[in-house]
Amino acid sequence: MVDALNGLIVLANFVLIPATAYGAQLALGALGVTLIYGILRFSNFAHGDTMAFGTAITVLVTWGFQALGISFGPLPTALLALPIGIAATSLLVVGTDRAVYRFYRKQRAAPVIYLIASLGVMFVLNGLVRFIIGTDDQRFTDGERFLISVREFKAMTGLAEGLAIRTTQAITVVVAVLVVAALFWFLNRTRTGKSMRAYSDNEDLALLSGINPERVVLYTWLIVAALATTAGVLYGLDKSFKPFVYFQLLLPIFAAAIVGGLGNPLGAIAGGFVIAYSEVLITYPMKRVLGYWMPESLEPDGLVQLLSTDYKFAVSFSILLIVLLFRPTGLFKGKSL
Repeated sequence: MVDALNGLIVLANFVLIPATAYGAQLALGALGVTLIYGILRFSNFAHGDTMAFGTAITVLVTWGFQALGISFGPLPTALLALPIGIAATSLLVVGTDRAVYRFYRKQRAAPVIYLIASLGVMFVLNGLVRFIIGTDDQRFTDGERFLISVREFKAMTGLAEGLAIRTTQAITVVVAVLVVAALFWFLNRTRTGKSMRAYSDNEDLALLSGINPERVVLYTWLIVAALATTAGVLYGLDKSFKPFVYFQLLLPIFAAAIVGGLGNPLGAIAGGFVIAYSEVLITYPMKRVLGYWMPESLEPDGLVQLLSTDYKFAVSFSILLIVLLFRPTGLFKGKSL
Protein backbone atom coordinates (compact mmCIF):
# COMPACT_ATOMS: atom_id res chain seq x y z
CA MET A 1 0.00 0.00 0.00
CA VAL A 2 2.84 2.40 0.88
CA ASP A 3 4.59 1.66 -2.41
CA ALA A 4 1.36 2.31 -4.30
CA LEU A 5 1.03 5.70 -2.60
CA ASN A 6 4.64 6.59 -3.31
CA GLY A 7 4.15 5.70 -6.97
CA LEU A 8 1.00 7.81 -7.10
CA ILE A 9 2.84 10.78 -5.58
CA VAL A 10 5.62 10.51 -8.17
CA LEU A 11 2.97 10.37 -10.91
CA ALA A 12 1.22 13.40 -9.44
CA ASN A 13 4.49 15.37 -9.17
CA PHE A 14 5.65 14.81 -12.71
CA VAL A 15 2.46 14.10 -14.70
CA LEU A 16 -0.88 14.94 -13.08
CA ILE A 17 -0.11 18.35 -11.55
CA PRO A 18 2.08 19.72 -14.40
CA ALA A 19 -0.39 18.43 -17.01
CA THR A 20 -3.33 20.03 -15.20
CA ALA A 21 -1.58 23.42 -15.08
CA TYR A 22 -0.42 23.10 -18.69
CA GLY A 23 -3.91 22.02 -19.76
CA ALA A 24 -5.44 25.11 -18.13
CA GLN A 25 -2.96 27.32 -20.01
CA LEU A 26 -3.71 25.61 -23.33
CA ALA A 27 -7.44 25.81 -22.64
CA LEU A 28 -7.30 29.60 -22.19
CA GLY A 29 -5.22 29.95 -25.35
CA ALA A 30 -7.57 27.67 -27.31
CA LEU A 31 -10.58 29.66 -26.09
CA GLY A 32 -9.16 32.75 -27.77
CA VAL A 33 -8.60 30.85 -31.03
CA THR A 34 -12.08 29.34 -30.95
CA LEU A 35 -13.78 32.68 -30.25
CA ILE A 36 -12.10 34.28 -33.25
CA TYR A 37 -13.02 31.34 -35.45
CA GLY A 38 -16.58 31.13 -34.17
CA ILE A 39 -17.37 34.85 -34.45
CA LEU A 40 -14.93 36.34 -36.96
CA ARG A 41 -14.70 33.12 -39.00
CA PHE A 42 -10.97 32.75 -39.55
CA SER A 43 -8.03 30.97 -37.96
CA ASN A 44 -5.82 33.56 -36.30
CA PHE A 45 -2.21 32.46 -36.71
CA ALA A 46 -1.05 35.55 -34.82
CA HIS A 47 -2.60 34.31 -31.57
CA GLY A 48 0.62 32.87 -30.15
CA ASP A 49 2.49 36.12 -30.71
CA THR A 50 -0.44 38.06 -29.25
CA MET A 51 0.11 36.00 -26.11
CA ALA A 52 3.82 36.84 -26.27
CA PHE A 53 3.12 40.57 -26.61
CA GLY A 54 0.74 40.66 -23.65
CA THR A 55 3.17 38.67 -21.54
CA ALA A 56 6.10 40.89 -22.52
CA ILE A 57 4.23 44.02 -21.43
CA THR A 58 3.22 42.32 -18.18
CA VAL A 59 6.85 41.29 -17.54
CA LEU A 60 8.08 44.86 -18.06
CA VAL A 61 5.40 46.29 -15.75
CA THR A 62 6.18 43.58 -13.17
CA TRP A 63 9.85 44.57 -13.19
CA GLY A 64 8.78 48.19 -12.75
CA PHE A 65 6.63 47.30 -9.74
CA GLN A 66 9.45 45.23 -8.24
CA ALA A 67 11.89 48.14 -8.69
CA LEU A 68 9.43 50.41 -6.86
CA GLY A 69 9.08 47.89 -4.03
CA ILE A 70 5.48 47.03 -4.93
CA SER A 71 4.61 43.38 -4.34
CA PHE A 72 1.59 41.14 -3.94
CA GLY A 73 2.73 39.40 -0.77
CA PRO A 74 3.06 35.63 -1.24
CA LEU A 75 1.51 35.88 -4.72
CA PRO A 76 3.44 36.86 -7.88
CA THR A 77 3.60 40.60 -8.56
CA ALA A 78 2.73 39.75 -12.18
CA LEU A 79 -0.90 39.36 -11.11
CA LEU A 80 -0.92 43.09 -10.28
CA ALA A 81 0.64 43.88 -13.65
CA LEU A 82 -1.71 41.60 -15.58
CA PRO A 83 -4.53 44.18 -16.08
CA ILE A 84 -2.01 46.60 -17.65
CA GLY A 85 -0.82 43.84 -19.97
CA ILE A 86 -4.43 43.08 -20.94
CA ALA A 87 -5.10 46.77 -21.63
CA ALA A 88 -2.00 47.08 -23.85
CA THR A 89 -2.90 43.90 -25.73
CA SER A 90 -6.46 45.14 -26.19
CA LEU A 91 -5.15 48.29 -27.85
CA LEU A 92 -2.88 46.17 -30.03
CA VAL A 93 -5.54 43.74 -31.28
CA VAL A 94 -8.21 46.41 -31.77
CA GLY A 95 -5.71 48.56 -33.64
CA THR A 96 -4.68 45.56 -35.77
CA ASP A 97 -8.32 44.85 -36.56
CA ARG A 98 -8.89 48.46 -37.64
CA ALA A 99 -5.69 48.55 -39.71
CA VAL A 100 -5.85 45.09 -41.28
CA TYR A 101 -8.88 42.88 -40.77
CA ARG A 102 -11.69 45.43 -41.09
CA PHE A 103 -10.82 46.09 -44.75
CA TYR A 104 -11.23 42.39 -45.59
CA ARG A 105 -14.37 42.17 -43.47
CA LYS A 106 -16.01 44.94 -45.50
CA GLN A 107 -14.98 43.16 -48.69
CA ARG A 108 -16.45 39.90 -47.32
CA ALA A 109 -13.15 38.22 -48.14
CA ALA A 110 -12.75 34.45 -48.00
CA PRO A 111 -11.43 32.99 -44.72
CA VAL A 112 -8.16 32.04 -46.40
CA ILE A 113 -7.47 35.75 -47.04
CA TYR A 114 -7.87 36.46 -43.31
CA LEU A 115 -5.57 33.54 -42.55
CA ILE A 116 -2.84 34.90 -44.85
CA ALA A 117 -3.26 38.37 -43.33
CA SER A 118 -2.91 36.89 -39.84
CA LEU A 119 0.35 35.25 -40.92
CA GLY A 120 1.69 38.70 -41.81
CA VAL A 121 0.53 40.08 -38.47
CA MET A 122 2.20 37.12 -36.75
CA PHE A 123 5.61 37.90 -38.25
CA VAL A 124 5.29 41.60 -37.39
CA LEU A 125 4.35 40.83 -33.78
CA ASN A 126 7.11 38.26 -33.53
CA GLY A 127 9.70 40.88 -34.40
CA LEU A 128 8.03 43.56 -32.27
CA VAL A 129 8.08 41.42 -29.11
CA ARG A 130 11.74 40.52 -29.60
CA PHE A 131 12.56 44.19 -30.14
CA ILE A 132 10.74 45.16 -26.94
CA ILE A 133 12.10 42.55 -24.54
CA GLY A 134 14.86 40.64 -26.33
CA THR A 135 15.22 36.97 -27.19
CA ASP A 136 16.52 35.46 -23.94
CA ASP A 137 14.65 33.61 -21.21
CA GLN A 138 13.13 36.06 -18.74
CA ARG A 139 12.04 35.05 -15.26
CA PHE A 140 9.66 37.34 -13.42
CA THR A 141 8.24 35.10 -10.70
CA ASP A 142 8.37 36.25 -7.09
CA GLY A 143 6.41 35.55 -3.91
CA GLU A 144 6.16 32.13 -2.31
CA ARG A 145 7.56 29.41 -4.54
CA PHE A 146 5.65 26.41 -3.16
CA LEU A 147 2.14 25.93 -1.88
CA ILE A 148 3.25 22.52 -0.59
CA SER A 149 6.92 21.54 -0.56
CA VAL A 150 8.41 18.05 -0.70
CA ARG A 151 9.97 18.43 2.74
CA GLU A 152 6.70 19.53 4.36
CA PHE A 153 4.76 16.71 2.73
CA LYS A 154 7.29 14.08 3.82
CA ALA A 155 7.21 15.42 7.37
CA MET A 156 3.40 15.24 7.45
CA THR A 157 3.02 11.79 5.90
CA GLY A 158 6.28 9.94 6.58
CA LEU A 159 6.31 8.64 3.01
CA ALA A 160 9.50 8.22 1.00
CA GLU A 161 8.22 10.48 -1.78
CA GLY A 162 7.10 14.05 -1.27
CA LEU A 163 4.38 15.95 -3.10
CA ALA A 164 5.26 19.41 -4.40
CA ILE A 165 2.73 21.95 -5.67
CA ARG A 166 4.19 25.20 -6.93
CA THR A 167 2.28 28.38 -6.22
CA THR A 168 2.21 29.19 -9.93
CA GLN A 169 0.55 25.85 -10.69
CA ALA A 170 -2.19 26.46 -8.14
CA ILE A 171 -2.67 30.04 -9.38
CA THR A 172 -2.94 28.80 -12.96
CA VAL A 173 -5.79 26.44 -12.16
CA VAL A 174 -7.66 28.93 -9.94
CA VAL A 175 -7.33 31.81 -12.42
CA ALA A 176 -8.34 29.56 -15.33
CA VAL A 177 -11.49 28.42 -13.50
CA LEU A 178 -12.45 32.02 -12.67
CA VAL A 179 -11.79 33.25 -16.22
CA VAL A 180 -13.75 30.40 -17.82
CA ALA A 181 -16.66 30.89 -15.42
CA ALA A 182 -16.71 34.63 -16.16
CA LEU A 183 -16.57 33.99 -19.92
CA PHE A 184 -19.45 31.51 -19.91
CA TRP A 185 -21.51 33.82 -17.71
CA PHE A 186 -20.84 36.68 -20.11
CA LEU A 187 -21.74 34.66 -23.21
CA ASN A 188 -24.91 33.18 -21.73
CA ARG A 189 -26.25 35.87 -19.39
CA THR A 190 -25.40 39.28 -20.82
CA ARG A 191 -27.03 41.01 -23.77
CA THR A 192 -23.70 41.55 -25.50
CA GLY A 193 -22.74 37.90 -25.03
CA LYS A 194 -26.05 36.74 -26.51
CA SER A 195 -25.49 39.12 -29.43
CA MET A 196 -22.09 37.53 -30.03
CA ARG A 197 -23.62 34.06 -30.02
CA ALA A 198 -26.38 35.14 -32.39
CA TYR A 199 -23.83 36.72 -34.75
CA SER A 200 -21.81 33.50 -34.64
CA ASP A 201 -24.84 31.30 -35.43
CA ASN A 202 -26.23 33.36 -38.31
CA GLU A 203 -24.58 36.62 -39.32
CA ASP A 204 -27.32 37.76 -41.75
CA LEU A 205 -30.16 37.07 -39.32
CA ALA A 206 -28.25 38.84 -36.56
CA LEU A 207 -27.86 41.94 -38.75
CA LEU A 208 -31.59 41.90 -39.52
CA SER A 209 -32.24 41.76 -35.77
CA GLY A 210 -30.37 45.04 -35.29
CA ILE A 211 -27.14 43.67 -33.87
CA ASN A 212 -24.19 45.99 -34.52
CA PRO A 213 -21.47 43.83 -36.11
CA GLU A 214 -18.66 46.26 -35.28
CA ARG A 215 -19.61 46.16 -31.61
CA VAL A 216 -19.58 42.36 -31.69
CA VAL A 217 -16.13 42.40 -33.32
CA LEU A 218 -14.83 44.90 -30.76
CA TYR A 219 -15.96 42.84 -27.78
CA THR A 220 -14.58 39.68 -29.37
CA TRP A 221 -11.11 41.20 -29.71
CA LEU A 222 -11.23 42.57 -26.15
CA ILE A 223 -12.10 39.14 -24.76
CA VAL A 224 -9.44 37.49 -26.92
CA ALA A 225 -6.84 39.99 -25.66
CA ALA A 226 -7.72 39.16 -22.06
CA LEU A 227 -7.61 35.40 -22.68
CA ALA A 228 -4.35 35.54 -24.65
CA THR A 229 -2.54 37.73 -22.10
CA THR A 230 -3.79 35.70 -19.14
CA ALA A 231 -2.77 32.41 -20.79
CA GLY A 232 0.64 33.81 -21.73
CA VAL A 233 1.38 35.22 -18.28
CA LEU A 234 0.31 32.02 -16.52
CA TYR A 235 2.54 29.98 -18.85
CA GLY A 236 5.45 32.37 -18.27
CA LEU A 237 5.01 32.25 -14.50
CA ASP A 238 4.85 28.46 -14.51
CA LYS A 239 7.92 28.06 -16.72
CA SER A 240 9.70 31.15 -18.08
CA PHE A 241 9.11 33.80 -20.71
CA LYS A 242 10.83 33.45 -24.06
CA PRO A 243 9.15 35.03 -27.11
CA PHE A 244 9.80 32.21 -29.58
CA VAL A 245 8.22 29.63 -27.25
CA TYR A 246 4.83 31.28 -27.73
CA PHE A 247 5.17 30.88 -31.48
CA GLN A 248 5.78 27.17 -30.88
CA LEU A 249 2.75 27.01 -28.56
CA LEU A 250 0.55 27.85 -31.53
CA LEU A 251 0.56 24.16 -32.56
CA PRO A 252 -0.74 22.65 -29.28
CA ILE A 253 -3.20 25.56 -28.91
CA PHE A 254 -4.67 24.99 -32.37
CA ALA A 255 -4.59 21.25 -31.76
CA ALA A 256 -6.56 21.76 -28.54
CA ALA A 257 -9.14 23.94 -30.31
CA ILE A 258 -9.56 21.50 -33.20
CA VAL A 259 -9.58 18.35 -31.06
CA GLY A 260 -12.30 19.85 -28.88
CA GLY A 261 -14.25 21.25 -31.85
CA LEU A 262 -13.12 24.50 -33.45
CA GLY A 263 -15.61 27.23 -32.57
CA ASN A 264 -16.91 25.48 -29.44
CA PRO A 265 -15.68 27.02 -26.14
CA LEU A 266 -16.44 23.89 -24.12
CA GLY A 267 -14.54 21.84 -26.67
CA ALA A 268 -11.56 24.19 -26.44
CA ILE A 269 -11.32 23.54 -22.70
CA ALA A 270 -11.62 19.77 -23.11
CA GLY A 271 -9.12 19.80 -25.98
CA GLY A 272 -6.61 21.73 -23.91
CA PHE A 273 -6.53 19.04 -21.25
CA VAL A 274 -6.51 16.19 -23.78
CA ILE A 275 -3.45 17.66 -25.50
CA ALA A 276 -1.68 18.51 -22.22
CA TYR A 277 -2.15 15.08 -20.62
CA SER A 278 -1.19 13.33 -23.86
CA GLU A 279 2.03 15.35 -24.23
CA VAL A 280 3.11 14.87 -20.62
CA LEU A 281 2.17 11.18 -20.35
CA ILE A 282 3.82 10.14 -23.60
CA THR A 283 7.07 12.01 -22.94
CA TYR A 284 7.47 11.18 -19.23
CA PRO A 285 9.76 8.21 -18.32
CA MET A 286 7.58 5.91 -16.20
CA LYS A 287 10.41 3.78 -14.75
CA ARG A 288 10.27 5.35 -11.29
CA VAL A 289 6.48 5.02 -11.03
CA LEU A 290 6.47 1.41 -12.24
CA GLY A 291 9.28 0.65 -9.81
CA TYR A 292 6.81 1.28 -6.98
CA TRP A 293 3.82 -0.34 -8.65
CA MET A 294 5.36 -3.55 -10.03
CA PRO A 295 6.98 -6.53 -8.29
CA GLU A 296 10.74 -6.28 -7.94
CA SER A 297 11.30 -9.08 -10.44
CA LEU A 298 9.31 -7.20 -13.09
CA GLU A 299 10.82 -3.74 -12.58
CA PRO A 300 11.79 -2.27 -15.97
CA ASP A 301 15.43 -1.67 -16.83
CA GLY A 302 14.79 1.11 -19.34
CA LEU A 303 13.16 4.50 -18.90
CA VAL A 304 9.76 3.31 -20.23
CA GLN A 305 9.48 6.56 -22.18
CA LEU A 306 7.54 6.47 -25.43
CA LEU A 307 9.03 9.71 -26.77
CA SER A 308 11.73 12.13 -25.67
CA THR A 309 10.57 15.51 -24.38
CA ASP A 310 12.21 17.00 -27.49
CA TYR A 311 9.30 15.53 -29.44
CA LYS A 312 6.56 16.90 -27.20
CA PHE A 313 4.96 18.97 -29.95
CA ALA A 314 4.98 15.92 -32.23
CA VAL A 315 2.36 14.46 -29.90
CA SER A 316 0.10 17.47 -30.51
CA PHE A 317 0.62 17.20 -34.25
CA SER A 318 -0.15 13.46 -34.26
CA ILE A 319 -3.36 13.91 -32.27
CA LEU A 320 -4.38 16.80 -34.51
CA LEU A 321 -3.78 14.68 -37.62
CA ILE A 322 -5.79 11.74 -36.24
CA VAL A 323 -8.72 13.98 -35.30
CA LEU A 324 -8.74 15.69 -38.72
CA LEU A 325 -8.73 12.30 -40.45
CA PHE A 326 -11.35 10.49 -38.38
CA ARG A 327 -13.42 13.15 -36.58
CA PRO A 328 -12.89 16.59 -38.16
CA THR A 329 -15.68 18.16 -36.08
CA GLY A 330 -13.72 17.35 -32.87
CA LEU A 331 -14.89 15.83 -29.60
CA PHE A 332 -17.69 18.38 -29.49
CA LYS A 333 -19.37 19.63 -32.62
CA GLY A 334 -17.47 22.71 -33.75
CA LYS A 335 -18.73 26.18 -34.63
CA SER A 336 -21.15 26.60 -31.75
CA LEU A 337 -20.98 29.43 -29.21
